[in-house]
Amino acid sequence: MTQAPGRTQSLTPDPLPAHDPLAEGGLGVPQGAALTLGAVLGTGVISLPALAAHEAGPASLVAWLALVLISVPLASTFAALGARYPDGGGVATYARRAFGARVATLVGWCFYFAIPLGVPAAAGFAGAYVADSAGGGRQTQLATAGLLIGAVAVMNWFGIRVSGRVQLGIAATLAVLLMVATLVSLPHASTANLTPFAPHGWAAVGSAAALLIWAFAGWEVVTSLSSDYRHPARDIGRATTIALVVMGVLYLGVAFATVAVLGEHTSKAPLSDLLVRGFGEPARGVTSVVAVLLSLGAMNAYFAGSARLGAALGRDGSLPAWFARGSTAGQVPRRSLVVVTTGALGTLGVIAVTGVPVERTMLLVTGAFSLVYVVGTAAAIRLLPPRSWVRRGAGVAFASTLVLLGLTGRYLVPQLVVGLAAVAWMAWTRRAGRAAPGPV
Repeated sequence: MTQAPGRTQSLTPDPLPAHDPLAEGGLGVPQGAALTLGAVLGTGVISLPALAAHEAGPASLVAWLALVLISVPLASTFAALGARYPDGGGVATYARRAFGARVATLVGWCFYFAIPLGVPAAAGFAGAYVADSAGGGRQTQLATAGLLIGAVAVMNWFGIRVSGRVQLGIAATLAVLLMVATLVSLPHASTANLTPFAPHGWAAVGSAAALLIWAFAGWEVVTSLSSDYRHPARDIGRATTIALVVMGVLYLGVAFATVAVLGEHTSKAPLSDLLVRGFGEPARGVTSVVAVLLSLGAMNAYFAGSARLGAALGRDGSLPAWFARGSTAGQVPRRSLVVVTTGALGTLGVIAVTGVPVERTMLLVTGAFSLVYVVGTAAAIRLLPPRSWVRRGAGVAFASTLVLLGLTGRYLVPQLVVGLAAVAWMAWTRRAGRAAPGPV
């Protein structure tokens, strides 16, 4: 609900209704945990353990551990915000409450328009595994990426109830497969692969951490789904805790196995190599299934969250009102979903024509994730109860995300372009006499 002009906005969360018929078929703890895990776990576990090991050697494990630890206050902060202020705008809503419409528009645009750029990279990781197993090279990779984008768009077209159920099955299957891949390979681990521990120097740990931000992005997108929970105040924290524990175990397990088992001989498809060590060459094909499921899980969560975000931005005046259709909890934001899908397919088309590696677009969005984290945690410091543990955690998360923002460096250039476009949009709406409304 839009604030009336001149009224003072209270930071006290609106009381939850005793019964919301639109939320009857909404998210419960299992579906919420599955969506959160899919968003965070995502495609990072497919190739990033090998890329990080190539960047920093065994010392890349330090980067993995540091980012898992940073995830604790970060996840707790966004869970607390989602539980108190359930809304499809997610971080943009928190920024609007804390800092006003301008900051909300800036951060909302940076995140919303980053998703179509990053989705082809997520789908491309899976496509590379399929091409490795079935053959066909780049054409197979691009075709697989296009099919995954289409499949996720169809899943979300029918609403969060359908995509949430599908996500639950995906998450359960993934957890089992990744755990099996780690456990069957560990008997082949060698301490010799852990030395020298930092062959490229300790500074390389920071470079590896900047690369791994992609693997830990996702806590922010689930906040846009907070209004779709049946009981946000109760269930968001539980779902986040489950996802955090499972994510930490799986990430650290796969990362350690990649370094200790494969050593310098790791390929771009470390999961394939780990399964082959445990079960033999016939197991290589299973990795394609894992890769496709990981990509589907991550893309499903991001499509659901970004579609909801776009509708909320349209509702609040940060995007044209055309986007606002479906912004109410229980509705499907199909217009925003069409924009995200079209943008993702358009990016994939550019990649196909130019010959640019699919993974390259990943670097264009890491800055957006870092920026969203900084703004979200800063908003939490203003919005969460003073002297509470969640607010202290938000302070730790804010300091940590500032470091991550510094590590992204030149990857913030795309966000500068998007930010300038957002400023131009706000200036145009003011001149047209259509100023964005106040805090929701």
